[in-house]
Amino acid sequence: MDKNKTVAHVVTPEGAVQVFRAAGEFGDKVAVAGFSVSNFGVFASSEQGVGLSATGPVAAAAFEGNVTISGACDVAGNIHMKGNLVVAGDIQLSGADYAEDFDVSDCAGAEPGSVMVLDNTGGLRVSDLAYDPRVAGVVSGAGGCKPAVILDRHDVDTDRRPLALMGKVYCWVDASTDAVEVGDLLTTSSTPGHAMKAANRSRAFGAVIGKALRPLPAGRGLVPILVALQ
Repeated sequence: MDKNKTVAHVVTPEGAVQVFRAAGEFGDKVAVAGFSVSNFGVFASSEQGVGLSATGPVAAAAFEGNVTISGACDVAGNIHMKGNLVVAGDIQLSGADYAEDFDVSDCAGAEPGSVMVLDNTGGLRVSDLAYDPRVAGVVSGAGGCKPAVILDRHDVDTDRRPLALMGKVYCWVDASTDAVEVGDLLTTSSTPGHAMKAANRSRAFGAVIGKALRPLPAGRGLVPILVALQ
């Protein structure tokens, strides 16, 4: 391309160009090539739909350099980053809790909302003792809520569960002995995978899961709690 030659910008639909096959310097690898020293190398706009669409078996597009987006960016798939993520504004997440994946000895019994404790292998198992100081958290995902952040995630592992360590999560609670009120501290119970009201504060030290956000007058059920291990 002659850099000294003036090329008019396409600003109307009538000036659009459709390319079926490319030849020349780039061979058959590039269908459309645009070069610019101080403006747009390629410009696309549309009043009816998508201004620019690209597809590819490996990558739809590849950029070398900075990319500026002035509007919203909707991503349906995953984002893989090798560098840092710098955010000047707020990060808004639709999930409710901060979780981390752990190895679980009994995945079938570790359903969402189950209270989990540390086992001797460094993993987790379903709790089954009252006031257990080995309590680690609650399996995230119950009550239609999903975790906002999951640490140590390995997609290939199946014997792992996301454990809510902070934030709001639905937890199985047993109120058969003591009714649970909003703000009550919760600890492990003898009912597998269930929490209960920490009525005995001296025994609850080091075994508290969090605080109840809704009451449970009797029986067993899912209760939203604020996870606060202590």
